[in-house]
Amino acid sequence: MTGGYDRRKRIRRLKKIILGTIAAAIIIPVIVSILLGVRVVSLESRVKELEAMLLTEKEKSAGADVFTSSGIEESARNKEEDVQQDTEDLQADTDGIVKEVYLTFDDGPSANTDKILDVLKEYDVHATFFVVGKTDEHSTRMYQRIVDEGHTLAMHSYSHKYDEIYESKESFVEDLTKLQEYLYQITGIWPRYYRFPGGSSNTVSNVEMQELIAYLNENGITYFDWNISSGDAVREDLSVDAFVDNCVNKLDSVNIGMILMHDAKDKVTTVEALPEVIKVIQERGDTVILPITDETKPVQHVLSTNIN
Repeated sequence: MTGGYDRRKRIRRLKKIILGTIAAAIIIPVIVSILLGVRVVSLESRVKELEAMLLTEKEKSAGADVFTSSGIEESARNKEEDVQQDTEDLQADTDGIVKEVYLTFDDGPSANTDKILDVLKEYDVHATFFVVGKTDEHSTRMYQRIVDEGHTLAMHSYSHKYDEIYESKESFVEDLTKLQEYLYQITGIWPRYYRFPGGSSNTVSNVEMQELIAYLNENGITYFDWNISSGDAVREDLSVDAFVDNCVNKLDSVNIGMILMHDAKDKVTTVEALPEVIKVIQERGDTVILPITDETKPVQHVLSTNIN
């Protein structure tokens, strides 16, 4: 009798072991799959964040040689070559009298805005400021000073956060509208010019850039990229001489020079080099420095005229 009981006990124990093994074989892969899925989503999110951070730091350096990603670098290099050719063609009908140079400053206002404006005033030069949204007293004063001194106040997004701006068309429109209305409230000027964070050929947008360009076209907003970069977004140790060379060396190859610079508190070289950049350009007999106006022919990586 005892032997039969022990045998049944062993069988029940064996069944439990078998059932436990089967359950583990089913549950463990499910758990592993869930964990891997969460990890993949996390990694994808991190990749997007890193791409956006890279783009923010380097602003694509005139679409040519900034990024370490070979795909982005090649695409941007092609864009810059196309833009240089396009700007030559655009100015073919100006009787060959002058080249137009536009000094443009992204990301301000900053602690350096006053200094930049002082230099421009000293040399009687007007520029274009693609600003972001800031509500502190200094920034609101800088918006007004830009306008009062005859410079062009243009838009570069309110938040300058790539993952938010380019999340959807709706988020892009919301950001742009917020900045446009804010600048109007501060200065009484309704801004009509825009520079996409990262340029119109950026690769981090979740939305097709053509869709955003179409929105700008429909709402009477002209966007401007660049075909010359100062390089101030690439290297913190950029020398004054290198900055000046970056700004002026390509002027012979274009008839419209749209120079990208940055108005940020850490861009000391930009402030230090700006007088020399202006002097070198002014010494050319065939060149004028202008602010962006309705008469300016846009420099664009993705041509708005090709977007319906």
